[in-house]
Amino acid sequence: MQLQQRINAFFKIGNFINEHYESSANKEEENLHLGLSELVKASFLYNGWFIEQFTNNAIQNTGKMLAKEEVEKLSSSFPADNRNPKTVAVICAGNIPMVCFHDVLCVLLSGNTVLIKMSSDDNVLLPFFLKLLVHYEPGFDERIRLADGKLTDFDAIIATGSNNSADQFGYYFAKYPHIIRRNRSSLAVITGKETREELEALGKDIFYYFGLGCRNVSKLLVPKDYKFDALFECVFSYGYVLDNKKYANNYEYNRTIYLMGNEKFLDNNFLMIKSDSQIHAPISVVYYESYESESDVNQYLLNNAKEIQCVVGSNYIPFGNSQSPVITDFADGVNTAEFLVNL
Repeated sequence: MQLQQRINAFFKIGNFINEHYESSANKEEENLHLGLSELVKASFLYNGWFIEQFTNNAIQNTGKMLAKEEVEKLSSSFPADNRNPKTVAVICAGNIPMVCFHDVLCVLLSGNTVLIKMSSDDNVLLPFFLKLLVHYEPGFDERIRLADGKLTDFDAIIATGSNNSADQFGYYFAKYPHIIRRNRSSLAVITGKETREELEALGKDIFYYFGLGCRNVSKLLVPKDYKFDALFECVFSYGYVLDNKKYANNYEYNRTIYLMGNEKFLDNNFLMIKSDSQIHAPISVVYYESYESESDVNQYLLNNAKEIQCVVGSNYIPFGNSQSPVITDFADGVNTAEFLVNL
């Protein structure tokens, strides 16, 4: 299977997704679109964090990522015909819908075989898109394997998990070429000059996927003596997160812990903002630290680079876009395409 065939197949997946959300479905694929709609609903039954709004958003982001020019950009370093394909195991995280799709995309575009160990928290949507991919390009059928139980017979591995699981991955898979990702969080740099629209968009960076993603903003850098009133007002429309029982339970738990510990925090009844030096905050909480100069910000970002996934702000990723990475935004800054080419 030539590179252009692989590109075209993924481009067709992108078209399918775009047609699905633009209500311009091909009549011949009507049943497939109905099936996807049902699977979006089923995802929530398997994982109570995967509400339809967020699952649909994740799928739409995937569709944007699969625009032909984007796929060609990612594929520019891949061989036209991989005559010595390797088997690359991908251990998927399950924190947000379709989170491992980019790794699978990279492996298959590179002409290698993918061995997928799916997360039990996210095992509904990916099989659908894999079958759709084989439908568009049957040559992929022999390039896709799903692991059932222990991983065996592979040449390299890409794994994503918590810091604890990453340590275990590092031990068990040390002899294989690997990319092993740990916990990271994202932050926003606030200047105090943000418009209402920018603060509303920041709410998307904080609340989408209930804050479970590494690209969710869980830390704010704010000017000294910054007042949070405007931010609380601008994110009021995201109060629907409290309708989710899992989020509500986390909010009540963390609030109780802070109250019992006589800790100071700000609260708008669905989000707490608390001064803390840590970057990764628990669900329903955003930490903050103050700065006095731009050099303070730069030094902070430099000192904590290994814990930061992305930075949102007027001079960084635009507010509201942390959860919409382009196809060449590689997790943890590790170029997956380059890793695969060098196997």
